[in-house]
Amino acid sequence: MELSLGFSPCPNDTFIFDAMIHKKIDVEGLDFKVFMEDVETLNRKALQQELEITKLSCFAYGRLAECYVLLDSGGAMGMNCGPLLIAKKSITQEAINEGPIAIPGDLTTANFLFSLAYPKAAHKIAFTFNEIEDAVLDGVVNAGVIIHENRFTYESRGLTKIVDLGSYWEEKTGFPIPLGAIAVKRTIPDDLKHKINRVIRRSVEFALANPDSSLDFVKTYAQEMDVEVMQKHIALYVNHFSVDMGDQGREALNYLYGKAKEMELIKQFKSKIFLN
Repeated sequence: MELSLGFSPCPNDTFIFDAMIHKKIDVEGLDFKVFMEDVETLNRKALQQELEITKLSCFAYGRLAECYVLLDSGGAMGMNCGPLLIAKKSITQEAINEGPIAIPGDLTTANFLFSLAYPKAAHKIAFTFNEIEDAVLDGVVNAGVIIHENRFTYESRGLTKIVDLGSYWEEKTGFPIPLGAIAVKRTIPDDLKHKINRVIRRSVEFALANPDSSLDFVKTYAQEMDVEVMQKHIALYVNHFSVDMGDQGREALNYLYGKAKEMELIKQFKSKIFLN
């Protein structure tokens, strides 16, 4: 059986999915038609229900709960791994509120965390995540919210951290930061959903146990990223929550969606959101 599968070309995703798409593990008879896109593009594809299995932003899922179910494995969640608000130099809260501020997409968890920390900042401009440093350096925006490997590159380009939005979340909630998750269409039979979750978990476990196995695949899509940065990227975003989000991960997601409902950014869910 072939299923459409979407994930980003970022090292954490290629690291996680390498074993299953290249059949280094038991995939239980499944085949995958892969679509690699930036996470905001994946969010938009999910809104159109284009993919059967997809990585997406945890915040974006809040608008997709009637169409997709969240799996326990394959996501990006943890401590000290959240987005950063950066600028060319220290700036005032007034300058942040006035904007413009670059964000990596309206549906990203990064945008939600920024909105949580700066609820009065309404002037935001969406960029692809790897364009944000340039937008700040060129003066197109007052500041930018960076994600992924840009956490490791902004200082070398002379940029300054204003706020660690992940630390803000952790201090306010005590929960790990739920950045991204894997979602499966509700129309897929339950036994197949569980099979998909097993295969993804197996793929994560294989990657963690055999980190060199995926190296060529990861490097192919790492956009000429320095190997050290690539490895730091994987170490930051792939962890025990990627194997299984567990009760703590589910609690973090429930808290995120509760806050998003309070802020009237999403509606009340009508269906259970987790795999039973």
